Amino acid sequence: MSVRPRPGSTPDGRASLGASEGFHVGVPSGNAATRALDAPWSLETTEVASALGVELERGLTGPEAARRLDRFGSNQLTVASRSSPVMLFARQFANAMVLVLAVAGVVTALTGELIDTIVIAAIVVLNGVVGFIQKYRAKRALEALRFLEGDQIIVRRDGVSARIATTEVVLGDVVELATGDLVPADLRLSETHTLRIAEAALTGESEPATKVASPLQVVEAPPIADRHNMAFKGTAVSFGRGVGVVVAVGSDTELGLVADLLAVRNEISTPLQRRLSDLARLMAGGAVAICGLIFVIGMIRGEPTREMFVTSVSLAVAAIPEGLPAVITVALALGARRMAERRALVRKLVAVETLGSVDVFCTDKTGTLTQNRMQVVRAWTPLGEYLVSGNGYSPEGEISGPRDVATDPFMDRWATVAALCNDAALQAPDRANGPWELRGDPTEGALMAMAGKCGVDATELRAARPRVEELPFDSDRRRMTTLYRHAGEYLVLTKGALESVALVLIVGEEGIVAARDVFERWAGEGLRVLALADRIVTERTSNLEEDLSLIGLVAITDPPRAEVSAALVECHDAGIQTVIITGDHPATAAAVASWTGLEVAEGEILSGEELRRLDDVALDARVRGVKIYARVSHLDKLRIVEAWQREGAVVAMTGDGVNDAPALRQADIGIATGLTGTDVSKEAADMVLADDNFATIVNAVEEGRRIYDNIRRVIRYLLSTNVGELWVMFLAPLVGQPIPLLAVQILWMNLVTDGLPAIALGLEPLEPAAMQRRPRPRTESLFARGLWQHVVWVGRTKCPA
Repeated sequence: MSVRPRPGSTPDGRASLGASEGFHVGVPSGNAATRALDAPWSLETTEVASALGVELERGLTGPEAARRLDRFGSNQLTVASRSSPVMLFARQFANAMVLVLAVAGVVTALTGELIDTIVIAAIVVLNGVVGFIQKYRAKRALEALRFLEGDQIIVRRDGVSARIATTEVVLGDVVELATGDLVPADLRLSETHTLRIAEAALTGESEPATKVASPLQVVEAPPIADRHNMAFKGTAVSFGRGVGVVVAVGSDTELGLVADLLAVRNEISTPLQRRLSDLARLMAGGAVAICGLIFVIGMIRGEPTREMFVTSVSLAVAAIPEGLPAVITVALALGARRMAERRALVRKLVAVETLGSVDVFCTDKTGTLTQNRMQVVRAWTPLGEYLVSGNGYSPEGEISGPRDVATDPFMDRWATVAALCNDAALQAPDRANGPWELRGDPTEGALMAMAGKCGVDATELRAARPRVEELPFDSDRRRMTTLYRHAGEYLVLTKGALESVALVLIVGEEGIVAARDVFERWAGEGLRVLALADRIVTERTSNLEEDLSLIGLVAITDPPRAEVSAALVECHDAGIQTVIITGDHPATAAAVASWTGLEVAEGEILSGEELRRLDDVALDARVRGVKIYARVSHLDKLRIVEAWQREGAVVAMTGDGVNDAPALRQADIGIATGLTGTDVSKEAADMVLADDNFATIVNAVEEGRRIYDNIRRVIRYLLSTNVGELWVMFLAPLVGQPIPLLAVQILWMNLVTDGLPAIALGLEPLEPAAMQRRPRPRTESLFARGLWQHVVWVGRTKCPA
């Protein structure tokens, strides 16, 4: 799939900037403006501003902003025109099974069985209502994107800062961002002051992205997660402030691309829907063929026309299992209830069975395989290395190492840096056994929790040692330093990347060699490693970052869930391949795979950059050999799902972000995370995990396989009894006997003998070996594995001699 080109006009027909026109009078050529829009990350901000005809200090003039708003349209996502509710409801009756039921209803009405006609009509209407609700919910996925657009934002107009509605933001506007703001459009940042933006919903990155203003020195367009000098519509400022010039609005933004992809993705019919549709066509065709044959034979033999019509109608009644749709609906509904009890909430009823057919799980890493809570797992001081255990951001846990933490003088200083050189705050749970909540950066939250494990109360420490100065973290220095007043002295605390902290240590620091060895070992395992240092001075100095002493290192990660390893083994035994798709770096994804027991060879990891070099044919050839896709975009995720489907696989896709929504819609079953998932992903999904746990999906697979096996049992039973009736009605006229059963009698037998026994079969427990067999092929018929032979043979034995 190629990258979306800039459109030549907006959806409402207004003109859009083209490559051959200038932006407005006095602005450089259209080619310069187009480059500023298509690759703003590669240009200096002044070049982007000049190409868009705006002064960064003054912003647009009021009249020019109004002209652009009228010319290019409002800064809103365009939702495709929707079918009216009436048309949406009417389409639910355009399938083969409904037509079969309609014929059965007409037959019962002709034979005078009004009650049976009402029952069949109720089944048809009920199925239509259920289908309408599911389709209507799916349409809301696009509408949910509007909640990411925000209400108001500050822009520079006529040299002053003004607060305007985000819908009025136009190309070239200069936007001022502050903590808590939702970014109103795609921006090329011109100023950043410790600016960090939470982009997880759009990129999959678990930590807020640190932003810069300098141009990126790249040859090819980097993935969204690597565009560090850009801010994207719908993302949230988690810390700091910044200024940026608008380079895309509305549907031209990256969020708009997601909306476009959602609008054009047609809903994929599930395997069960396809199989039931095939069954309905088979039954309808068979009934018509047999009825026609009997009618023709009777007319050739000179039988009365009315008598042969009644016989043909009776055969049609015998051939159609009127209760099948109702029994299947009941089985699916009960299965959905059982899944809900196991923390899997089904939004689309037929998706209950689809999980039993899944060949491939395309799963996100963050929050599904991992806990989505950064945690300190190791600590190092010059006196030894410690292992740390705990639960999320809770300050409770265990620290084990070569000596008691209390006897290591470095650990008290270590915990002081962790607690004070930190802007995060932890909030105790508001209910028993509830999680500790974080306010601030996830990495700093992990350090705060670790300080608590060391016995340090951050609140008391901050009150006793007030902060008097700060050198905030930035991407150039790659460290943060703070200054505190305490007992007539000043305490300098620093944390950051080891190589950055090493530059400000005391000359000849003894621990740096050992620290580098530990750093390389931990980094090779996919852990994020920070160095901690301190210094005590008697008076305030202008140069805080010099002559510091190395205290130790800390390793932080988003640890895997405890249940994941066993769930992956169960998937392997069930013949299901697990594929990790993440926006994180390959080393991080590989480390998580290793921790969970997923074996990944060197050639089984593919980066987003490598993926984008492959056309669809090349991707199809490689897709079965790749277990991890790293640094991928929303388009990449969509291509991966489509490649597996072209290979004949039934694909389940998990996701939580806005960027996951198109792939969730495309997958045979989309699974959104309930705790961390966005409204957009939940609306696009077929199922929502209440606990965001991969093990819950495996439990749902068990239920899906159970339901499919029970549906086959129901079909085997109903068709066997109906075939028995069919044999009787078919053979009697051929041997010169009168019609043995009237249509009313057949309906009565079906009512008494079909419904309750079939429902009982739909409640059968899971077979012991159900999770040890491979998934059934995507093209497998409901009559496969001997079912049709059973139906014909058993139906024959039910025929009276």
